[in-house]
Amino acid sequence: MIDLHTHTLFSDGVLLPSELVYRAKFKGYTAIALTDHVDYSNYEFNIPKIVEVARVLQENYDIKVLPGVEITYVPPKLIADIVEKCRKLGAKIIVVHGETVAETVPAETNHYALKAGIDILAHPGHITKEDVLLAKENNVCLEITTRKGHNVTNKEVATLAMQCGTNLVLNTDSHTPDDLMDLKKIEKTLLEAGLYLKYFETMQKNSQNIIDKK
Repeated sequence: MIDLHTHTLFSDGVLLPSELVYRAKFKGYTAIALTDHVDYSNYEFNIPKIVEVARVLQENYDIKVLPGVEITYVPPKLIADIVEKCRKLGAKIIVVHGETVAETVPAETNHYALKAGIDILAHPGHITKEDVLLAKENNVCLEITTRKGHNVTNKEVATLAMQCGTNLVLNTDSHTPDDLMDLKKIEKTLLEAGLYLKYFETMQKNSQNIIDKK
């Protein structure tokens, strides 16, 4: 299993990176991205630390560990700028905190993120068809999430993505040990999103394709 959206104590998760990664390995993960929340206040601190710990854990726990970020609540027109800064510091997986209905995310975050060279737009909420097509054009994957609250628009996102031929990935947005992926959670999430379980294989291939480009 591959999960490219998780959080540790470096933002609002409850686990150290070492524990999160080992718990993921124990559950059968083959790859995980550490994508703590960043904005201009903390990206210079977080990324070098995550890059280092990802290297150490990958070498010792026999699991692919990718350093990344979830760019969160950055003014939309500045997203491209901070994406570039995060890449230069070593962030391999760039996720942007999309316009989930569970929070008051700045308007147009989805649109500007999709033009900024990111990998994944997380929980994009009531995303427009125009932006779903923009994601396809710019090879950005849209996230189907197992996370409560953010997951209420999964079916809406999945329906538009399937209509437009836009790639989807399944992530957990894990903050606690119980958030990590398992078969029961996968089946429930895909069913509620109107997707067949076999589509999980395609979503995992999409995640692997992101990894292979790094």
